[in-house]
Amino acid sequence: MKEFTAIIEKDSDTGLYIGYVPGFPGAHSQAASLDELNDNLREVIGMLLEDGDPKLEGEFVGTQRVSVS
Repeated sequence: MKEFTAIIEKDSDTGLYIGYVPGFPGAHSQAASLDELNDNLREVIGMLLEDGDPKLEGEFVGTQRVSVS
C-alpha cells in the first residue's frame, strides 16, 4: 500500500473541495464533500500508478504559519 499527502482547499466561488498531491503530475481532483474528494483522489492516483511508480517532481514538507503586521 502506498500513501500520499494531499493538499485540500475549498474554492470560495464554487464551494467545491479541491485536492492535489504536491509534485505528482495529474494527481488532482475536486468534489462537493471531503469523503467524495478522498474517493476521487484514490481513483485518480490508482489510475496514475497503473503506469508504474511516479517520478515525483517535489516532496511535501509541511505547512508554515506566517505573521505579517
